[in-house]
Formats: sequence, C-alpha cells, structure tokens
Amino acid sequence: MANTTDKIEDIGPQPQSFDIERATKANTNYRSVAWSGRYLQVTLMSIPVGGDIGLEVHPETDQFLRLDAGRGRVQMGVAKDELTFDKEVSEGWCVLVPAGTWHNITNIGATPMQVYAIYAPAHHAPGKVHPTAAAASSDKNDEPASWSMQPT
Repeated sequence: MANTTDKIEDIGPQPQSFDIERATKANTNYRSVAWSGRYLQVTLMSIPVGGDIGLEVHPETDQFLRLDAGRGRVQMGVAKDELTFDKEVSEGWCVLVPAGTWHNITNIGATPMQVYAIYAPAHHAPGKVHPTAAAASSDKNDEPASWSMQPT
C-alpha cells in the first residue's frame, strides 16, 4: 500500500505487504478480504457502535483478531448459550479463538471498532467486500478459493 488512499488488492497466494494498522483503521466496510493464501486469510472489519461481529463458530478454523481502534466485549464458550469467557478489549488487544469455540465481539465504544482477523484455513472468497453485516449474512457466493487448503 503506497499511501492511505490505495485500496488493498487481494492478489491471492502471492507475496504481499502493506501497513495493516493503517489499512484496518481506514476500512469502512463490515468485512474486506485483504489477502488470501493457501492456508490462511486476512480480513479487515469495521464494526459500528453497538454492532457486533456476530455470534458464530467455525469447527475447523482458528482465528486471530486484533483491535486497532475502538472498544469491544469479547464473549466465547463451548456452546452459544454457554459463553463463559467474557473480557473487555481495546486498541492493541488481540483475541485468539480456537477452532470449535463459539465467539462474538460487540462494539461497546463510542466509535467504530476497527479489527483485522486472520483465519486458518481461509474462510471467505478472495477479495470479497461486504459493506454491512446484513450483506455478509445474505451473500450466498462467499466460499474460499478452490486453490485454498480446506479441511476434508
């Protein structure tokens, strides 16, 4: 990324580098896939005030999330009605989600929560951009690339 106005292009499993903190803070979309490799994927997220990432579980996907701006409440657990892990996080914090763990992060701050996530394996279509959570949940064409390594 040469400057702050450049859009990050997901070039697939090719070498790439960019200022991830700057890109994360500049992202205004709910989710933007920034890079897709064979074994992992990087997405940028902007969660509006009062919004959340959405309670979900990925049976075979570990996740690393980092807040670059904002405040959030992380909830995780073995079942969607048994979220025993409950922590407040803010700028600079990371959240580590083991595969098979129900999880959600809610924006409890006064500004958008800017997050980047690393999934292993890839979880979304390369280059996919969802402006809102509603657009993401209604998208029926958001599968990882055929060249990505997925669990069998």
